[in-house]
Amino acid sequence: MSPVVRDTSFIETRSPNMALQFRERVASSPNSEAYRYPAEDGQPWVSMTWKDTGELVEKWAAGLLALGITSEERVGIAAGTRVEWIVADLAVMCAGAATTTVYPSTMAEDVAYILADSGSRVVFAEDDAQVAKLRDNRASLPDLFKIVVFEGTTDGDWIIGLDDLAELGEKHLAAHPDAIDQAVAGIKPGQLATLIYTSGTTGKPKGVRLTHSSWTYEGAVVQSQKILDESDLQFLWLPMAHSFGKVLLSAQLACGFATAVDGRVDRIIDNLAIVRPTFMGAAPRIFEKAYARIITMQESEGGAKEKIFNAAFAVGKQVDALKFAGKSVPITLKLQHAVFDRLVFSKIRDRFGGRVRFFLSGSAALNREIAEWFHAAGILILEGYGLTETSAGAFVNSPDDYKIGTVGQVFPGGEVRLGDGDEIQIKGPNIMDGYHNMPEETAKTLTEDGWLHTGDKGSIDADGFLTITGRIKELFKTSGGKYVAPPAIEAKMKAICPYVSQFMVFGNERNYCIALVTLDPDAMKGWAAENGQAGASYADLVASAPVHAMVQAYVDELNGQLNRWETVKKFELLDHDLTIESGELTPSLKVKRNVVEENNKAIIDALYA
Repeated sequence: MSPVVRDTSFIETRSPNMALQFRERVASSPNSEAYRYPAEDGQPWVSMTWKDTGELVEKWAAGLLALGITSEERVGIAAGTRVEWIVADLAVMCAGAATTTVYPSTMAEDVAYILADSGSRVVFAEDDAQVAKLRDNRASLPDLFKIVVFEGTTDGDWIIGLDDLAELGEKHLAAHPDAIDQAVAGIKPGQLATLIYTSGTTGKPKGVRLTHSSWTYEGAVVQSQKILDESDLQFLWLPMAHSFGKVLLSAQLACGFATAVDGRVDRIIDNLAIVRPTFMGAAPRIFEKAYARIITMQESEGGAKEKIFNAAFAVGKQVDALKFAGKSVPITLKLQHAVFDRLVFSKIRDRFGGRVRFFLSGSAALNREIAEWFHAAGILILEGYGLTETSAGAFVNSPDDYKIGTVGQVFPGGEVRLGDGDEIQIKGPNIMDGYHNMPEETAKTLTEDGWLHTGDKGSIDADGFLTITGRIKELFKTSGGKYVAPPAIEAKMKAICPYVSQFMVFGNERNYCIALVTLDPDAMKGWAAENGQAGASYADLVASAPVHAMVQAYVDELNGQLNRWETVKKFELLDHDLTIESGELTPSLKVKRNVVEENNKAIIDALYA
């Protein structure tokens, strides 16, 4: 399919590299806020201007040059999302080097593989726990000669602190005042900027090579849409080691908005009320949890409040249906909606700070019913789509032009087509260079003329809006020959049952489908209090007959919406929720289906016994 015809002149006029783009932002907005981050001990958040950020980046970048880091050499960052991660990444790029991203939850063996495969020479490590992974594998890291810790123990030799790096940088700049100017001027658009290693649910992680021009294109696309500017405030919690987090940095440099940074997932809702952002990027799990919490709270209150709540959403959805159909809203319905907006919807919006213009959802499919529920409350969730291999963004809905249930239109300057089996294939300036040290894997994924095989199935409507219909590898066929798309069933269940955390459907080459189920621990505390089991442990709750019966009722409701061959005949409640730490979730909160299936093979087999 040909690209949607839109203005693409910004592609030729964008910054040639991320380092120059950052320095241009510092020069144009020196006194505007760039970042804010939480202080210790409950004090007000600390704010940094672009000028403050620029000065710190220059010192750290010069420090890397003083250590001998040269063009395109890799520098690792093994840390959670925090302002130091961003400053370190900017410093790496301003030194002309390339960042290797490492999730802090990555096991020591995989950390060693990633850093060795990338040839990383310096690593920014968050703390002593990250340093321990490097120390334990030092013999297999011959290229690594220096560690810079954000916080932790230094030895003045192999391990130094941020102040030590800044001091090295100041001395280097005193002797070579134009060192950063020269480094930035030497960065070519096609030069390596970032190596992001995929999760590696099967086999070793693959290093995706992303260039400066890919990132500046991503930022320029957002800027060209004129949906964000310096008046906006982002709340950023996403893992910066993930492409979704990184692409929001490129958008910030292009548009100039401020960013409040705190990677602690358990603090997201509290932080939203404090920060009061105008937008935020998130994985669908965050919206699912917020939806479930609000629904269960209303159910527990019952009475008149629950009736008003349900009536409000009935009216909200009715108004949306008329608007989406291009019809006018009757005056009586408008008045009802205004009353419910004041009584119900405004309070829901206040939970997210009260100023959000839109949320961006990515990294996994967002359930349509949940998106419609938020929309009825006056909260717009714009779903997008992309892969690490596309520098994160490839499609996105716009605040002025969106269709719920789709991931929007292809980025201006990009192209999309459907290949065999309706596989989505993408071409454009955001496509990776290839996989690091893996020419055969690159050849399997990238065609000679630049088309990327995504492995996802989709459909495209007449207006160019893409709908994801499944992951080709996740589709399975029952022994009766019927195809099943698990993600679609799983998403339906999350909209039906507010207590479900994960619902994973299996049934490949079997005669019926089964599910492994985990429940949300926070939601279950409320359920337990309402059902005479207050204080019961999670494991005791999921083992109890009342909880099993509650889940069974929701599964029965789900099955009423499915084809006969898709229905879930049996399920098992796992005694723990999936976590990043257990290796069953990626840091962007996606389920590692293969890991879950392997870990629970005996349970799955028993459901077919």
